[in-house]
Amino acid sequence: MKHLSKLLVVALVFMGVNNIQAQDENNPWQISFGVNAIDVYPTNDENNPFSSTTLFDEYFNVTDHWNILPSVSYVGVSKYVGSGFSVGARGSLNRIEKLGDTSVDDLSHYAIDGTIKYNFLKNTTIDPFAEIGGGYTWVDEIGAGTANAGIGVNIWFSENIGLTVQTQYKHAFEDYLVKHFQHMAGISIKFGGTDTDGDGIYDKDDACPEVAGLEAFNGCPDADGDGIEDSKDSCPNEAGSKEMNGCPDADGDGIADKDDACPSEAGLPALAGCPDADGDGVADKDDDCPSEAGPAENKGCPWPDKDGDSVLDKDDQCPDVAGTVANNGCPEVTEEVQKQLNDYARTILFDTGRSSIKAESTSVMVDIITILNEYPNAKFSVEGHTDSVGGATTNQKLSESRANSVRDFLIDKGVGASRLTAVGYGEDKPIATNNTRAGRAQNRRVEINLVK
Repeated sequence: MKHLSKLLVVALVFMGVNNIQAQDENNPWQISFGVNAIDVYPTNDENNPFSSTTLFDEYFNVTDHWNILPSVSYVGVSKYVGSGFSVGARGSLNRIEKLGDTSVDDLSHYAIDGTIKYNFLKNTTIDPFAEIGGGYTWVDEIGAGTANAGIGVNIWFSENIGLTVQTQYKHAFEDYLVKHFQHMAGISIKFGGTDTDGDGIYDKDDACPEVAGLEAFNGCPDADGDGIEDSKDSCPNEAGSKEMNGCPDADGDGIADKDDACPSEAGLPALAGCPDADGDGVADKDDDCPSEAGPAENKGCPWPDKDGDSVLDKDDQCPDVAGTVANNGCPEVTEEVQKQLNDYARTILFDTGRSSIKAESTSVMVDIITILNEYPNAKFSVEGHTDSVGGATTNQKLSESRANSVRDFLIDKGVGASRLTAVGYGEDKPIATNNTRAGRAQNRRVEINLVK
């Protein structure tokens, strides 16, 4: 038993070298302890009088051939080095009472072995392995080197604790030490993995080692529990759908609430998630006429046409008077209107030889103004004419003066100055003969003609 303490010390030294990694990459360290059995019978050693002549003969004859010390009789430690391989050391002790079929007096048995182990599978409950190595074995203080080879299996109850069962053949290099089989069964513990955030996922495999997360997301968190890890979740604190990159869509219009200007009403992507009941391209919240289609520049309302002439008020130069499309919504001056206008204009009376309008012409001037106001975008030329009595220069000046007198009167009564021009033609454009009183009376006139 004095050697058992030595073996435990060796194991603890191995454990203390490095305890921050894992036997299966995550837990690189494995310590095993349990019972071992020594059997020299089934070795087919021709130099050993205690062995059978057939290899593996009565291999499982526990009662007759196995030497078992009923206590913890081996301790092993190993470290994973990659690609399924682990290296380690193991110490064992036993008491030999049976050499084959021969009983002997309690011979002490001690062994220290170095091991190279290969695990065939990875991250499985049933974990088979093969092992080779070498060591030194003592029987009653007489020792010899051995070459070892064996197989075994770990059965993991959890990620870190399991049952290990293995058997190995130990070939002695000296004839005085018999070749033998050593069987072992015990508890194995894997350890050494680092899990900084305590989420059960080792840092080596944890994509977010500083923040507790979920195995499904390689250790990264899903704060809102919507099944989308926070790093890929556009709304990590609000549960949403994959279609919305983890964001909610309360109104179900396919636009995430964070981007939806109307999150409680289903709407259109083009209007940032807001509805447009009249389909005019103006969101209802900005539409002064949400039930009647209209342009955005008029806040979603249709343009008015107060005079009903099919020319919208915004384009209608005469929005209060019905007109024609061709004349920008204003009424057109017909030949009949032009004739009536000149019928009135030719009755305007002036003081003899002067440009002042006689008072009795006031009513006709009112009639002229009424006609002009019916055509607010039309422009007119006020034209003055005289007969041939008197000098041409004098007549020219008089015609100009009378035309301007009529224009000034009309402007004074509200007709736009930009709509009126005045011109005098003197005696150059008679409409009757100047040889008769009646003809000269017709030639002394004012005309108001449409400027086209």
